[in-house]
Amino acid sequence: MSPSPARRLLRRTGVLLAAAPLLAALPLLPGAARASADTPMTTAAANATGTKTVDVAVNQLSPVAPTAQDTLTVSGTITNNGRQAVTGAHVGLRVGTSYGGRSEIDNAAKNGSGGAPDGTEVASRYAQKVARLAPGATQDFTLSVPVKELHLGADGVYQISAALMGRTAAQPYDQTLGIQRTFLPWQPGAASTRTRTTALWPLISDTHLTAETGTNEQQTPVFNDDSLAQQIRPGGRLQQMLALGDDLDVTWVIDPDLLASVDAMTEAYKIKGADGKITSGKDQAIAKEWLNDLQTAVQGRKVVTLPFADPDLASLAHTGTKVTGSLGHLKDATDAATSTVDTILHVKADTSYAWPAEGAIDPDIVKVATSAGANKIIARSDTFRDTGDLAYTPSAARPIGGGATAVVADARLSTAFQGDMARAENSALAVQEFLAQSLMLTKQTDRQRSVVVAPQRMPTTSQAHSMAQALHALQDGTWTQPQSLSAATKAKPDPGATTRVPSTRAYPKSLRKQELSDDAFKQIQGTQNHLENFKVVLTDQSRVVTPFGRAMDREMSTSWRSRTGTSESFRKGVSSYLLDITGQVALIEKSGVRLSGRSATIPVSVQNNLWQDVDHLVLRLTSDNGTRLKIGDGVSEDKVVKIASGHSQSVKFTTTAKATGPVTVHAQLYTEDNQPYGDEIDFQVDATEITPTVMLVIGGGVLLLVLAGFRMYTHRKRTAAAQQQEDGPQDDDDADAGAARSEPEDASAPTARADVPQQPSDPMADTTSESAAPSDTGERVDR
Repeated sequence: MSPSPARRLLRRTGVLLAAAPLLAALPLLPGAARASADTPMTTAAANATGTKTVDVAVNQLSPVAPTAQDTLTVSGTITNNGRQAVTGAHVGLRVGTSYGGRSEIDNAAKNGSGGAPDGTEVASRYAQKVARLAPGATQDFTLSVPVKELHLGADGVYQISAALMGRTAAQPYDQTLGIQRTFLPWQPGAASTRTRTTALWPLISDTHLTAETGTNEQQTPVFNDDSLAQQIRPGGRLQQMLALGDDLDVTWVIDPDLLASVDAMTEAYKIKGADGKITSGKDQAIAKEWLNDLQTAVQGRKVVTLPFADPDLASLAHTGTKVTGSLGHLKDATDAATSTVDTILHVKADTSYAWPAEGAIDPDIVKVATSAGANKIIARSDTFRDTGDLAYTPSAARPIGGGATAVVADARLSTAFQGDMARAENSALAVQEFLAQSLMLTKQTDRQRSVVVAPQRMPTTSQAHSMAQALHALQDGTWTQPQSLSAATKAKPDPGATTRVPSTRAYPKSLRKQELSDDAFKQIQGTQNHLENFKVVLTDQSRVVTPFGRAMDREMSTSWRSRTGTSESFRKGVSSYLLDITGQVALIEKSGVRLSGRSATIPVSVQNNLWQDVDHLVLRLTSDNGTRLKIGDGVSEDKVVKIASGHSQSVKFTTTAKATGPVTVHAQLYTEDNQPYGDEIDFQVDATEITPTVMLVIGGGVLLLVLAGFRMYTHRKRTAAAQQQEDGPQDDDDADAGAARSEPEDASAPTARADVPQQPSDPMADTTSESAAPSDTGERVDR
């Protein structure tokens, strides 16, 4: 007899209820977890199963390194990523096992959430209940537990987790639906041997100043944009770096270019917009305040200065050395660093350190760094790897030969805050991992060691805050003590540590791709050559050499890595501006010239629109045909030129025409060492030579004109006499009067020449004929 429909329904329900616990447990099995990880999902809800149903975020843990008398507070958020509401839940703390080494901490950090539930939950009275958490809903939680309730054992690093236990409609029983693990450093008493820790605090920024200095005598600096002002304002990145560093025991690492740029903002300055429009800067007060605060912060502190503009040492070593003159810029940048820091901060900075990008070094980089006087090179342990059998992390200082020392920073500690620290969860976890690695490093051995932390060059504001929180904990902790960089460098090297510099082939390819190209260094050297040719004519070279020298330092900055297009635009801007400046001293274009005699002077004008006098220039005028047109005593002639600021000068050259016809003449400025300066100008001279034959022809023509005039005169005379005879005799009175008028006043006076007109209306005597001799050199030149 078959069962009734009602009985069949009860049987199916019983089977489903019996299978429910097994189905619910499937996601927790290792095989199921791997299958889930290997299966791609398109939505967060599709992945939200098992211990990932609820996202648990630990946003704060305080204190970060507790003692036995403290109360540990963990706060954060829980978010239901599942498709069903979570009910009857609570968030509690779990304490897991202690870690045995730094590698175990690395692995644990990669698996901070999800996976099989682990650890032992602290007493339920310290948990926070969650009655219901709807799909997609988020809720805050805060857990406070006396440290003694954690029942921690020996000193070390422990796993601590915030976990949510609850149930869903599909899984109506208590289970772990979400978990977030982190690290709890546990060193309640002072360590027997404290690690000496050096933390570098970098004040470095992008390039902001252009080579331009405005169109006035005061040389007003021009900035690429207004971003530097944004960074030094209250809340800005550099203002926060300064404020945080002032409260830490750190070694300041400063790029002098940043100091020079902010100092330039303390007076009148200009800002170039994206459209090329120039506006006036208005943040002088902010710049002064930032510099004053920095001066106060570094007094009595260790200050390490990089070469001006933080040159990319790896780019110089791998590419720049192939271009003549590139290494000279590094030495100039080092010299400029000393004077800049001394002038602005009034402290003696240490210029003996070099800091290649990411601390990656090879023999070529070492050679370049030491060539400019740096005998201490900050490296990093992920590229300067220890190949020995040391069971602990050695001290930072490593003698590498030639009197140089590699200061090898710890890679784990140095890169701990390179992620997105704007999220509270990321920051909290990074701080705990940093402290865990530091404590585990200390516990490796009882040997006294010196460790260096060299973070990213330009931390964001959030990264800086995370770093500061971790460093504060170290300074107040029980297993480390602060130390300056110079002390770490002088510390006794560990005899088992590697001192061999990695080979050039081992240099990371990812970093090599970011380096400046060969064309970049050629362009920089081209600008340098142009500057060298220009400065020799200046009476005040510093007005040009200094700003362009610093601009070329900026062209080699490490900050250009991965910004190829921007760096190229900057280099072109420097080169173009130098070309504009040199063009302010130039020859004035000249039209054709016509000579009206055999010899004449030709003027050539030179203008100087600079804000200083120019000297040591030579103007050379050259004839294409020395037979037809001589200049001076030959084919060409040189004249020394000196021009006052804002003036032009006309230089005159003596020329002699030997034949008629046009001749092309070239005018070119040269420096005193015979290097061409500026563009050449060409013009034509139309030369006309007056020969003796031509003079005879002209003389014959003049004689004919004189004879014709005389004939006309005599003809008129005869005609007048004939007319008088026809009119008859005059009256006596008129005749007497006429006779009286015709008598000479002095009888002894000579009679007039017959060929000289005797009537008042007669024309004056002809002038003498022109001389056929060469005309004077001051003869007019038609242009």
